[in-house]
Amino acid sequence: MLSPQDQLTELVRTLETQQHVFTTDPLLITEKLQGEDGKPIQKLHRRASRIDSNGALAQVLGKIDGRTKGIMVIMSVVWCISGFLGLFTLLQTNVVNFFYVLVCLLGFHTIMLAGWLIMTLINQGKQSSNWFASFVSPSYLIRGKDDVTLAAVNLYERQLQHSGMRWYLGRFSHQLWLATLTGMLLAIVFLLIVRQYSFSWESTLLADQTLIGLTNMLGWLPSMVGFSVPDSTAVIESRLAADAMSLSAARQWAGLLIGSLLMYGIVPRALAWAFCALMFRRQKMRLDINLPYYQKILSFWQRQVVDADDFKEEVVPVAPKADVSAGKKLVALLEYPSTQEKWWQLDDDTINNAMDNTTNNDVENFGIVDGREDMDRLTDYLNDNPVQVLLGIHSKALPDRGTLRKLDRIAEHAKDGLIVQLLQDTKQPNSPPNSKSPYSDSLDVRYQQWQTALSARNIGLVTVV
Repeated sequence: MLSPQDQLTELVRTLETQQHVFTTDPLLITEKLQGEDGKPIQKLHRRASRIDSNGALAQVLGKIDGRTKGIMVIMSVVWCISGFLGLFTLLQTNVVNFFYVLVCLLGFHTIMLAGWLIMTLINQGKQSSNWFASFVSPSYLIRGKDDVTLAAVNLYERQLQHSGMRWYLGRFSHQLWLATLTGMLLAIVFLLIVRQYSFSWESTLLADQTLIGLTNMLGWLPSMVGFSVPDSTAVIESRLAADAMSLSAARQWAGLLIGSLLMYGIVPRALAWAFCALMFRRQKMRLDINLPYYQKILSFWQRQVVDADDFKEEVVPVAPKADVSAGKKLVALLEYPSTQEKWWQLDDDTINNAMDNTTNNDVENFGIVDGREDMDRLTDYLNDNPVQVLLGIHSKALPDRGTLRKLDRIAEHAKDGLIVQLLQDTKQPNSPPNSKSPYSDSLDVRYQQWQTALSARNIGLVTVV
């Protein structure tokens, strides 16, 4: 059987293909679900539930399912009562032939269980007959000629034709047998409580020793779980026994009778029931979302919806703009030389105007800062002179750990601040007049790396025009 959600989804599909008019427009529900999250099967279930907004479809399905399960429960109760009454009738005499009662209890049951096991092995992987489908047709359980009822009945009949129903039928058959055996067990326990029985056995061909061995074999499994087994004395005493049997011997036979019913009747049948339940779950019918109806809906949901509100612009770190002071300045190159003598006056109006407002004595050209000696000499100078440092960094310089440590040390000792200008020897030939800075094309990545490093340290960058 399909799950209740799958049944509702499949019923909506059947009715929609028949042009049924629902309470809620299916197209509107489908469009609203396009932007919702969830797995395809979950969204299909959600769609069916919203289309059945008044619960009419689910009510019809629930009515059929409830009546089907109700019939199964009633049949189980009837079988239990029949087993109780049958054994109650059988044990009306005070002297009970043990083996005769045992054969009546388990003989036919054992034959049927063995037959089911053999047929299961023979018909493995084959589909069972559909007699059960015609016997328990939902059309007998619910009346109505409207579209919803007819579609629901048709849906249940299609489920009964599924190959996994053979395990469903097997489980139900074992359930009836378990009900019968349970009724017998209740009858035995009840009668043994309220009545005093004597147990006997009769045989023309079998000797006492043969019956003793047979009794021990029969009682081996019940004895494993604590049931008593008649000893040799009780077996010999029970042959053609009358009302004078000892109470201890009678209790031993009663324990063997109950234990045999449990271990050779109820337990094997319960294992068969559990096996059928497990196989039915493994071969349970599932919703086929590969049908064109479902594929059309899923294809509609998978269309990309462009929404400006979903756009998230990536924030790229940018170094702050350099703030050039009017005081004394120190210009220096980091690690690499420049081909221009006064590189700080190239293409930068801000620096040029600031330099024009100062005298030549207010601009100190330190040269190149590379090794440890250069750094020590620069830091000693900065400690003694409050100047703003303009540091020129060539495009070849990488913002690696060593270079950034030098940058941090200079920034720490520059009392009037540190600003940076990114340099390149010359522009690329034949470049357009309005092209951007020398840090273009292959240098864009390195330029952005320096932007990120300077932004993290809040060091101003001289923008080259």
